[in-house]
Amino acid sequence: MRRTYLVDAQAALAANRHPYYGHGKLEVLPKLNVATLDDIATLYTPGVAYSVQEIIDRPEALHELSTKDNMIAVVTDGTAVLGLGRAGPRAAVPVMEGKAAMFKLLAGIDAVPLCLAVEKSLDLVDILAALEPSFGGYNIEDVGAPGCFEVMRALETRLPIPAIHDDQYGTATVIVATLINAWKVTGREPRDQRVVINGAGAAGAATFDLLRGMGIGDIIVNDRNGILCAGQVQAPAHHVSIAAASNAERRKGGIAEAVRGADVFIGVSVAGQLSGDMVRTMRSRPIVLALANPVPEIMPEEALAAGAAIIATGRFDYPNQCNNVLAFPALMRAALDTGAKRLDRDVYLTCARAIAAEIPDAALGPSSILPSPLSPSLYPNAAEATARAIVNRGLARRDPGPASVADNTRRLRRLVAERQSVIARLGNGAGS
Repeated sequence: MRRTYLVDAQAALAANRHPYYGHGKLEVLPKLNVATLDDIATLYTPGVAYSVQEIIDRPEALHELSTKDNMIAVVTDGTAVLGLGRAGPRAAVPVMEGKAAMFKLLAGIDAVPLCLAVEKSLDLVDILAALEPSFGGYNIEDVGAPGCFEVMRALETRLPIPAIHDDQYGTATVIVATLINAWKVTGREPRDQRVVINGAGAAGAATFDLLRGMGIGDIIVNDRNGILCAGQVQAPAHHVSIAAASNAERRKGGIAEAVRGADVFIGVSVAGQLSGDMVRTMRSRPIVLALANPVPEIMPEEALAAGAAIIATGRFDYPNQCNNVLAFPALMRAALDTGAKRLDRDVYLTCARAIAAEIPDAALGPSSILPSPLSPSLYPNAAEATARAIVNRGLARRDPGPASVADNTRRLRRLVAERQSVIARLGNGAGS
């Protein structure tokens, strides 16, 4: 069934169909100007043979003579596309193109979409291991649970480059940043909060992990089959482990029973899961994060009418955009600049705190708890904090030095902005 969104459909489709050159969101351009045959000889052949020989003689030269350290792939098998489910790798192409565009615009990272038609998610591992020489990192996207957990464990074991599952820890990082500031606005102590997570897939499991890392002990996780409860859950494995560490009261039932008396609702599930009547059973002035995309678990108007103090969604046509775009460019920028082996819970929590800190306490309010992705300081500051955490945790292959990741991020963003000004002129008809 076709769904209706508030963003104008014609404008959204036209953005893909009528850019200044071809279709879609991306293009590839060389960094060197080619005006003469000598330029071609230098860029291509025979000049390229010098680079080949240098890498044969000195393998580390690959990092000096190629785009590898700033090139990533945005990877999906199409098994969990947005909130639309198993849409398949072809339908996922616009999403991966959009994600690749955000990497470039916000953190200066070159990214290409890889939408792979595989029989099972675990098949991604062999493919990505084979492609590793070309990339400095992988952003895994829209790979459904529980297959995504196997994929990530295997990639961490086999790859010498970082792989970040954005639907897990990218989303969870921004959720934590949102809660840090929401609790400030409502004057609450995090350790006193009862939190309900609706959805125990990739995002729900990672959010549970980070909240536990913050010291939140009173957490209930609800999935499509009901509240996860120790002794009642047999599979999959990540549900069993969540059940063992959550739901201290051993509640049973579904979402209605889970949210009764809760301070916080975090929806990482599908549209329409939470009703206004359910919000009214929560504690006074609850915090509601309805993050299903593109249609949330409850629309903001209904949540506010039911007494919510703060409502956040993943959409950019409402205030409080709790969207992983606030995290993934900084996480990957830090991972690339430090040559990270992997990222861990403390690294993600550090990034979350840096994102939250972008809003000064004096500027916080019920409709302003998160920075904008257009903020010029967000990604340099968050990437720098994340890079320091990677180094301090012993996860880096190199230490770029204090402030250098922030400086590099600002430099790359400036260069991208210069290129964008040319695109803007072309879009307005100049040079046509």
